[in-house]
Amino acid sequence: MDATAITVTGLRTGWLAETQATLRLAVPMITGQLAQMGMQFCDSLMIGLLGVVPLAASSFAISLQSPAFVASMGLLSAVGVRSAQALGARQRADAGEVLRHGMMLALGAGLTFVIGIWLAEPLFSRMGQEPAVVEQAKPFLRFFAWSLVPTLLWQALKQYSEAHNLARPPMWTALAGVSLNLLLNWVFIFGHLGAPALGLTGSGLATLIARTATFAMLAAWAWNSPALREEVRAIHWLRRPRWLPFRGLLTLGIPGSIQLLMEVAAFSGAAVMMGMLGARALAAHQIAITYAATTFMVPLGLAFAVSLRLGQALGAGERHRLRAIGFGGLAMGAIAMSVGAVLFSVAGRWFAGWFTTDPEVLVIAAALLAVAGVFQIVDGIQVVGMAALRGLSDVRVPTLIAFASYWVVALPLCYLLGFRAGYGPTGIWWGLAAGLGCAAVLLIWRLAKKTRER
Repeated sequence: MDATAITVTGLRTGWLAETQATLRLAVPMITGQLAQMGMQFCDSLMIGLLGVVPLAASSFAISLQSPAFVASMGLLSAVGVRSAQALGARQRADAGEVLRHGMMLALGAGLTFVIGIWLAEPLFSRMGQEPAVVEQAKPFLRFFAWSLVPTLLWQALKQYSEAHNLARPPMWTALAGVSLNLLLNWVFIFGHLGAPALGLTGSGLATLIARTATFAMLAAWAWNSPALREEVRAIHWLRRPRWLPFRGLLTLGIPGSIQLLMEVAAFSGAAVMMGMLGARALAAHQIAITYAATTFMVPLGLAFAVSLRLGQALGAGERHRLRAIGFGGLAMGAIAMSVGAVLFSVAGRWFAGWFTTDPEVLVIAAALLAVAGVFQIVDGIQVVGMAALRGLSDVRVPTLIAFASYWVVALPLCYLLGFRAGYGPTGIWWGLAAGLGCAAVLLIWRLAKKTRER
């Protein structure tokens, strides 16, 4: 065998080995993300049984909290990346400090959001929504806002665990939380086991209890686990915070937060536009976005794995592994979302029928799922690409890409196609698809540039 053949075989083996290693880490992460999304899916499914207005109210409430929640998730993504980089460089004490300061950030972000929702509540009635939708959304959103505090604490601890390649405990706690949420939804929404029937408000209460229990389970595991307890118990939790670890988290986390915020704000803006078209359009949007968000958990979990593995390789100074990890992740994200694209395109009306029997809502939701089938693939590529660059500590240019894709391309097209061109709900979603496609192309270019060996 000549030298060229040996080189090609080695490259293929290296890429295959890196892709397999990423997949092994990603599978429990994907399962955990799907479990977290399962809470929202179960909420929407059960709320849909209450009627169009409660379903529209939940969509309105979730669209209001999504930007702040995802911005916080972007901020906390720095916990996983910085921990992975420290562990790759064999600096375990530094990784513990990343966790301590990350938990402080999580608590601060969660409480800030709760206060923000309380202050913004008088503005809800001025957002062009039907009065009945706003009234039902308010109490639901209060409970939902408080549930973000334990969720963000869980997220910080989850990322620290995953940076140690321990992805299964967060997965199991997430699955347990979904099961509890499903039971509590049945109890509080419909009034079983002696509880009052609280309707939409009951769903918010169930989510708060389930998310608190999920964090408590993961914290108890980390404190007692043979794999982590020595490190976790050695952390001086009550010591005064230090600026250097905070700066490391904020330098990476704030741009990551802005990136995710721009994308989710575009989707939230689309939801508000849907509400301007009526409660049925908004209810259909909630059905379609629930399915799209559920399949999105697959590349999102994959993106976390890619980001952590790139952080470990970068911390260890192994630049020759970066391209195989990054582009292997992109390929897996595109393949996974292709399956969702086919399912949405051929069975959209059947999926929509799980949530509602309203004929008009069914027609709109099926049309939106057909559009979702198109943007699923580019959505998977862009989320993996963004996370991969974050793992390489590259955040400034991706932030500009996010701004251009979602605010310069997506949102203006949503308005033009949905209202000016008269395409209605599907026009709004085609605008979103255009923005996601733009982001995917630009992020592939950036990742190719950053993983070029030097």
